[in-house]
Amino acid sequence: MPSWLLYGANGYTGELIAREAVRRGMRPILAGRSKQKIGKLAAELQCPSAVFDLDDHTSLVSALADVTAVLHCAGPFSATARSMMQACLATHVHYFDITGEIPVFELAHSVHEKAVRSGIALCPGVGFDVVPTDCMALKLKQALPDATHLALGFDSRSGLSKGTAKTSIEAAAEGSRIRRDGQIVEVPLASQQRRIDFGNGERLAVGIPWGDVSTAYYSTGIPNVEVFTASSAKAIAQMRRADMLRPLLRTRLVQGLVRFGIDRRLEPPSEAQRASNPSFVWGEARNAAQKTVTGRVVTANGYALTIAASLAIMARALENPPPAGFATPSMLLGPDFVSTLPGSSPIRLES
Repeated sequence: MPSWLLYGANGYTGELIAREAVRRGMRPILAGRSKQKIGKLAAELQCPSAVFDLDDHTSLVSALADVTAVLHCAGPFSATARSMMQACLATHVHYFDITGEIPVFELAHSVHEKAVRSGIALCPGVGFDVVPTDCMALKLKQALPDATHLALGFDSRSGLSKGTAKTSIEAAAEGSRIRRDGQIVEVPLASQQRRIDFGNGERLAVGIPWGDVSTAYYSTGIPNVEVFTASSAKAIAQMRRADMLRPLLRTRLVQGLVRFGIDRRLEPPSEAQRASNPSFVWGEARNAAQKTVTGRVVTANGYALTIAASLAIMARALENPPPAGFATPSMLLGPDFVSTLPGSSPIRLES
């Protein structure tokens, strides 16, 4: 099998992916900035390794010289994805990552033609962000081809890794996002609320700037997109207060203090927590005549799905070169891909 590189292998999700990859008989090149952490993990898993900073373009390009594809797992991707994408374009290496950040999807889409000329696939979001919701979006589009509005959402309760928490705080400082008439627009935090039955009973839900605000438009062409997550009245009230404080949240000092607090206090989800908390994903498409189609799917915990989806996509890309250019997960593998993953149900549709 051709070689591939896993960058950010020493992070919470990156290490989980590395361990599962080796369990499946894969031997990725484990890479990251920390010589000590990468060296220790590579020795334990008996994998080749590479240590370099993404700001060191020469070392980055050199590390990609003999690989077919990269799975980029080092966030926040708003700070790291551009360097890795540029290097992949220069070295003709397929690019995949596990981001959920709207700007990263938009960046990848903006260099579609360069990717075509380079002969590589650019497919961000091959984890829980955004595989299940992206598959749901395309499934709903197929069921209601003239849909004009799309709402997606999920209920996932397994907790956050430190990296995901930091990325969420960074995103909160920029407000929420929706797609309106084909354009991504900013809206206040907690300005969208509704009650949703994700498949485990009706819950209060709040709008979030999830990656599908970007990707669902490219997967389906539906011009109006919103994404929700299950929440509580208390959490929504906190989001509203945070919205008023967004100018402060943008400052380096406050971001630094919040990141310090996350490092000190947050414990990432344990294996038992991941195993006992499946995720419930929902979607609703509506056309101009107000006809609606609703979809639901149950998946494994978000981290477990990220591991399974990213490795499945990588394995397929190494066996059969994917089409060159930007793509979303459902564009690459179709709307039923999520249902092939361990712990996932079929997508169930209701009119």
